[in-house]
Amino acid sequence: MANLFMAVEPRGGIRHVEATERKTAVDFARLLKRVSEEWYADAERIVLVCDNLNRHTPACLYAAFEPAAARRLVERFEWHHRPKHGSWLNVAEGERSVLARQCLDRRIADIATLAQEVAAWEKTRNAAVVKVDWQFTTADARVKLKKLYPTVQLQ
Repeated sequence: MANLFMAVEPRGGIRHVEATERKTAVDFARLLKRVSEEWYADAERIVLVCDNLNRHTPACLYAAFEPAAARRLVERFEWHHRPKHGSWLNVAEGERSVLARQCLDRRIADIATLAQEVAAWEKTRNAAVVKVDWQFTTADARVKLKKLYPTVQLQ
């Protein structure tokens, strides 16, 4: 068994995939550090949209790094969590589905081979600048996510 973390920049057509042996808070924190310090080091602020897994919170950074370093990382991110029952809103899930169909359609013997295969897929997909064509609008959200929007009664 192995874990794949995926970070996707939908409008830029860029994705980063990390193969890890586990899916712990510390593993996720290490990925966020790479996002912040390697992939988007020049960004003033990084918008992070996560699912609601209990590890996908600022607390993961404090579990992995010294408090000052964790705080610095926390402040680089603008944290958003998608609705609990909205997996279809997760752009990374869509990309992971493409990865599964194009690259992971067979048994892969070990994590080193998995990392090589995923890196090759990532390089090819990023070179093609495959952007995410997101067509879900605010109007659509108000219909599909009606329970999440407050009801305002005018008097």
